[in-house]
Amino acid sequence: MASRAHPHQPRRLLQRFRHPPAATGVPGLLSSLQAYGGLQAWAARAHRPAQTLGRMGSLEVRLAQTAAEVRQAQKLRYRVFYQEGSAIPNPGRLFARRDVDAYDAICDHLLVLDHDARTGQAGRPAVVGTYRLLRQVLAEDYGGFYTAGEFDIGDLIARHPDLQFLELGRSCVLAPYRNRRTVELLWHGIWAYVLQNRLDVMIGCASLEGTDPNQLALPLSFLHHYARAPEEWRARALPDRYVEMNRVSKESIDPKAVLRTLPPLIKGYLRLGAYIGDGAVIDYEFGTTDVLIVLPVSVISERYLEHFDVNRRAA
Repeated sequence: MASRAHPHQPRRLLQRFRHPPAATGVPGLLSSLQAYGGLQAWAARAHRPAQTLGRMGSLEVRLAQTAAEVRQAQKLRYRVFYQEGSAIPNPGRLFARRDVDAYDAICDHLLVLDHDARTGQAGRPAVVGTYRLLRQVLAEDYGGFYTAGEFDIGDLIARHPDLQFLELGRSCVLAPYRNRRTVELLWHGIWAYVLQNRLDVMIGCASLEGTDPNQLALPLSFLHHYARAPEEWRARALPDRYVEMNRVSKESIDPKAVLRTLPPLIKGYLRLGAYIGDGAVIDYEFGTTDVLIVLPVSVISERYLEHFDVNRRAA
């Protein structure tokens, strides 16, 4: 005899699409479908402030407010990562000409817009810089942090149960705008977001170009010897992806010379006081070697806090 369907079965089925099993660590199918449309989950939209977070001349920093703006950010990421960089798009990204994944639906998208440069038939301000922001409360509800696919951050978070973590990712800036003003605006926005959401620790993957650790021996060893996280803030690369960073002795490193060769993003994190995790990870899709950034708000110096104060005159 055929059994009668349970009245709550459709709801449970929807939950399966929305919330994947904890072991997957990736948002579900519904999030993927939303991301390709530039749509965001309700929980990600609910708290989103509409006001500007900062402005310098024609440049403004704020959160994406519409699906069209999220798609603009995805297009910028595709241009920088896949067309300018060495990343290899999967068929979906190649067809869409956008850098899209399921996390886009549960993240906030920080944008730098140029009001003097208009795009599309609607004449929207051009998106010239972006950062993807994922709060811990959403990561826990929708499958975990992106970073957890490369680094074992579970124990790190568990050691600090009273702190709220924010994941920073997918940072990129259009080539003509890669200057101090645009980077300052992005950090204005991040700092305002941290304050508004009462966040305590920033984490994320930062990349060195290339997938041969031997060719990256100096920068990896420098980060290991001079910026390795203390035990309290340490997290290790996943065992099956772990790449040793300690490849050159500390005595044979000229720290000032190596520091000058680091990517600007990593140098910026180090200036703020960020720590580097244990072990690197090779990301063949993006053609990079990734390190873990751990930046507790408590270690950022007062000088930088004043620098990121969005209430100061930004012009």
